[in-house]
Parts: sequence; structure tokens; C-alpha cells
Amino acid sequence: MKIVKKICNALSMILLIALLLIAAALIVPKIIGYDQYAVLSGSMEPNIHVSAIAFDKEVDPKELQVEDVVTYQLSDGTLVTHRIIAIDNEAKTVTTQGDANEAEDALPVAFENIVGKCEFSIPYLGYISIYAKTPLGIAVICGVLLVMIILNFLPDALSDDKDGADGKKDNKKDEKTSEKKEDKSDEK
Repeated sequence: MKIVKKICNALSMILLIALLLIAAALIVPKIIGYDQYAVLSGSMEPNIHVSAIAFDKEVDPKELQVEDVVTYQLSDGTLVTHRIIAIDNEAKTVTTQGDANEAEDALPVAFENIVGKCEFSIPYLGYISIYAKTPLGIAVICGVLLVMIILNFLPDALSDDKDGADGKKDNKKDEKTSEKKEDKSDEK
């Protein structure tokens, strides 16, 4: 039973560390001033993957340079993360293009529509961020927590019951052993 306990403890620890790392990756950047955006399309492949989280910081548009990756808002409220390929300081616009796209974006982006500059991204974290808000995602989170609870209590449930139901030590083994000893002593 000690091996079961070690396996359960190891699995619990791995799950706990994984959950803490995911939580830290989502929470710490927010605390230090980054905004997070899930990447839903492949227009920035291979540099920013579909399902990644892009971490942006507010930036003064005058500080932007060609090759910077920015997130901007379209007129319908959609957010887009693309690379700057040209800057027009007089018109106060930037021209952008997705790394995987053959052509530049159709319209220039006004400085006031720029939400932030993408500083870094973490692949696959977007799946967690997006799906954790859905009913299926909530069910998966509950399932993971249930597994952690089960792993915590499983070794105790599987261990031999050394105490009887009334809390007293179970003496059945001791009685059998002493009976055998008595039988052997009677034979002599």
C-alpha cells in the first residue's frame, strides 16, 4: 500500500504544480500590467500560434516601430494582433500585416485604435483561457479538482483497516496466532 500512496502523492503533486503554473501564467502578467488576448486565427503563425495568449502592454503610438507586433480594435470591436510594416506619423496610422498573410491588411490602423504592443505570447494557454469559461470547461476544472481529492484520499481508503468499527484494535490475527501456539504446546 505504500507504493499506492507514493504514486497518488506524486500524481497529486504533479497536478498541483501544473495548476499553479497555469494560474501564475494567467494571473502574474495581469498583476504587472499586461493585457491578455487569446489568438483565434493563424494569421501570425509561426511566431504566435493559434490558441496562444498574447500579452500586450499599453504603448504610446509614437514609440512604435516597424516590425513591432500590435493589437488593435476594428470598427466592429474585433481585436486583431498583427505586425506593423509601415508607420505614417502625419496621418497617425500604421499599416499592418499578419506574418502568415501574403498581403498587408486592407485598411491602415489609426493610432487611437491600437490597444497595445504584444510583448510575448504563451502557446496553448488560450485554450484554457477560452474554454474555462464554457460549461464543458467548468466541468473539466471540477473533474480535475475531483481527481486531486480522490488522489489525496485514495491511499487511506485502500489501506488495511487496522482498527475495527468500534475503534478498537482488531485482534483476530492475534487470536489465531495464540491458538496455534497453544495447540503446539498441547502436543508436546
